[in-house]
This record gives sequence, C-alpha cells and structure tokens, in this order.
Amino acid sequence: MLVYSTEPLTEGVEVSGPIDVNLFVSSSAKDTDFTVKLIDVTPDGEAFNLDETIQRVRYRNGYDKPNAFMEPNKVYKLSLQPLTTSNYFAPGHRIRIEISSSNFPRFDRNLNTGGNNYDETKGVVAKNAVHHSKEYPSSITLTIVKK
Repeated sequence: MLVYSTEPLTEGVEVSGPIDVNLFVSSSAKDTDFTVKLIDVTPDGEAFNLDETIQRVRYRNGYDKPNAFMEPNKVYKLSLQPLTTSNYFAPGHRIRIEISSSNFPRFDRNLNTGGNNYDETKGVVAKNAVHHSKEYPSSITLTIVKK
C-alpha cells in the first residue's frame, strides 16, 4: 500500500466536489486492481475514510469494451472514477491518500489471472507499481473551496 499524507494543516481546508485520479501503473500480472481512498486524519491519529474508488485494469477502456489485459511491466494510464466529497479538514488534521491493489471485502477479490475470479481457486501474485515521473505523472487533483 502507498500512503501519502500532508503535514498537519496549519489552517483549515475545504475539499468539495470531484477528486480526479490518474495513475500510471504497471504489473507483472495480466490483470489487477488499483484502489484509492481519501482519508481525514485527526491530530490524535484517528482516520476517517471519506471516499474510495477502484479500477480493475482489464476494464480500463470501459465495461462495454473488450477486456484489455496487461503486458508484464508495460506502463498504462488509468483514469479512475472520480471520488466525490465535501469535507472540512480542520487545522491540525492531515489529508491522506491510500493506494492499494485490494479493498476486500468492500470490492470483489481479483486473483490477477485474467480469469473469471468467481470460479477460480488459485491466484497469481501481482507485483504492481505506481509510477511518478515527468514521463508518467500520476496525479490526484482535489477540488479546494477558497474562502
């Protein structure tokens, strides 16, 4: 899991509206999932999940399109369904983003094989990467409300 947290906020921040998620990813597996969570972390470390989204990579071109399986270690751009929230992050709170390859049982498991998943018993270990560079600029864009 990748975890990105701000420092404790020195002033409050209102995040209201869509949150766009674009990830450049690669995997050793034919298919895998990428999940993203937006979390409000209080000064005492208590974490509140505000919203979450998931993308099964085989469906990255749309659910009405043919499955698009991955080639090992090739980089793909994923535009996940936007998160949406309206939250005031008070002074002292942190804004946290968590990126993972699973959020079971909230979302169905993915055995990373490219198969049906529901009738399989053996999975494949997926070695996944999220790329951050000039060439592969993964990003999460929050909608900030100005005072």
